[in-house]
Amino acid sequence: MIRWIAAVIGFMFYKFPGAILGFILGSLIDNFGSGRGGFISVFQQQRSDSVSPADFELNLLSLASLVIKADGNVSQAELDYVRQYFVQAYGKDRANAIFRTFNEVIKKREISAQRIGVLLRQRMRYESRLQVVHFLFSIANADGHVSQPEVDEINRISGYLGIHRAEFESIKAMFFKNPDSAYKILEIDRTATDAEIKTAYRAMAKKYHPDKLQHMDEAYRKGAEEKFNKVREAYEQLQRERGF
Repeated sequence: MIRWIAAVIGFMFYKFPGAILGFILGSLIDNFGSGRGGFISVFQQQRSDSVSPADFELNLLSLASLVIKADGNVSQAELDYVRQYFVQAYGKDRANAIFRTFNEVIKKREISAQRIGVLLRQRMRYESRLQVVHFLFSIANADGHVSQPEVDEINRISGYLGIHRAEFESIKAMFFKNPDSAYKILEIDRTATDAEIKTAYRAMAKKYHPDKLQHMDEAYRKGAEEKFNKVREAYEQLQRERGF
């Protein structure tokens, strides 16, 4: 019932896109109890040097909703992935409060990937923003397939976050299997020498080491470990192929 009410509200404010967002949030809320809580608006500007936990949670959920609706197909697997992530990271009651607050926010203003990206770019560490991109790809991949519209949306968000192109392609390659995936993950060309592969691996392993995200939630650190493992697997694959 809540999901349809939210969809109607979304339609009233932003027609079809808003209805999709309302349905997404209604679907998420339907899976929780009636926990209460309030957080600072996702669009509120602050004068601190970092994003507050409340703002970060709502910003992250906003970006997730854009990816979920990117291909016009609201996948239950993707909704479940987001729900499970927020429950794991923040607990059921707090997650429920985040979803409800977000639902209030989208009644008043359309979500702007550019606004959120610029805010996070100014107030988050680069390695943390890389993890945001990885999280968005994980959502898109939750139904077993990352569609081109989803890739395009994440690419757009990545640009607002100030992510370098090579690093975007590296994270993207972690979700697509092809002959060049291992090279792209390590941010090198197929023509790279064995020595260059070793150097690239050491640099990537250092950059994506989970210890760099000790300041973030456990669920985010888990994602960093997954990314770190993908880098290791890519290196081991090239070791086997080249025999060094």
